[in-house]
Amino acid sequence: MQLSLRLQKFNEPETLKMAKLGRELRAKGVDVIDLSLGEPDFDTPEHIKEFAKKAIDDNWSHYTPVAGYADLREAICLKLKRDNNLDYKPENILVSTGAKQSLANVILAMVDEGDEVIIPTPFWVTYSELVRLADGKPVFVKSSIESEYKISPAQLEQAITKRSKLFMFSSPCNPSGAVYSRKELEGLVEVFRKYPDIYIISDEIYEYINYVGKHESIAQFADIKDRVILVNGLSKGFAMTGWRLGYIAADPAIVKGTEKLQGQFTSGTCSITQRAAIMALTGNLDPSFSMVKEFTKRRKRILELLKEIPGIECSEPEGAFYVFPKVDKYFGRKFDSQTIANADDLCMYLLNTAHVSTVTGTAFGEPTCIRLSFANSMQNIEKAMQRVKDALAALK
Repeated sequence: MQLSLRLQKFNEPETLKMAKLGRELRAKGVDVIDLSLGEPDFDTPEHIKEFAKKAIDDNWSHYTPVAGYADLREAICLKLKRDNNLDYKPENILVSTGAKQSLANVILAMVDEGDEVIIPTPFWVTYSELVRLADGKPVFVKSSIESEYKISPAQLEQAITKRSKLFMFSSPCNPSGAVYSRKELEGLVEVFRKYPDIYIISDEIYEYINYVGKHESIAQFADIKDRVILVNGLSKGFAMTGWRLGYIAADPAIVKGTEKLQGQFTSGTCSITQRAAIMALTGNLDPSFSMVKEFTKRRKRILELLKEIPGIECSEPEGAFYVFPKVDKYFGRKFDSQTIANADDLCMYLLNTAHVSTVTGTAFGEPTCIRLSFANSMQNIEKAMQRVKDALAALK
């Protein structure tokens, strides 16, 4: 069978690949500890589940509007005003089946062949592949551990060309945990003011998981707000990964374009998920804050354990639930007849030898690093890090 050439333009997400390999080993009876997936190990809060159960009993079981229920779009606007002091109307909102679909909608609606999309490294694995799927060109702006994995205004401006269409970033960042301050965002905005044809996709899915203070959105700068496509959702802050709901807040013309696309792909998002989302966004946030308190403890512990491993260098994540250590000191080392040439090899070695699932930094645009999630229990984190330490010590 000859499948579409389109499939050759992009790669399978490395995060999902590693999780799949881990499941395969686990199915064979191997005790694999998963530090690869970005999924909170918490259950959805009870008040949200109860609201969803009521929605089932109340027969919210029919097709939904493509853009989302009107009262959910209102609820999103209320959330954006409450948490971010941002004024939006329902016409600015489109609800999708996960923030990944939100991103895909926007990129496919805005990017034509040859258009350039500027992406700071490291970046979430799907960004570059969606751009390639849309026949666009990802343009990477390299950050470093020295810059706390954030780019400067000068770097941004240097990357801009006549073909630049979009700038896409996340804050808090997956995988580095970097969080842009208001002052740092203002520096980038100064550059965007010079280039009025460039739009900004701001992925804020980790908004609540912030260890350094108040979340700052680039949409707060009024003179560029109409060029910002804010992307958010329920998965991370509400432990609702399987419910699949994301949304954008953007100019109505962009919303209409993405709605047209979504109407052909999935139509409207699951009715019960949408009803639950109203409660999540407008209800009690205490469960979310409690979850972040636990992540704070785990972050502290995993950083302590990383410091005990020779040759590892790691910045302190300011948000999200990942550490992104530099591991290139171990490249070129051997275990039996196996040589660890790069981060990909190291991740496979840790999976097959230490039975710990991680993700190569190559997938995120930073080939000297690997990503480890601390969205797992403290017991599993401590057990996994001891295995990693022992496995790395065995390399010669």
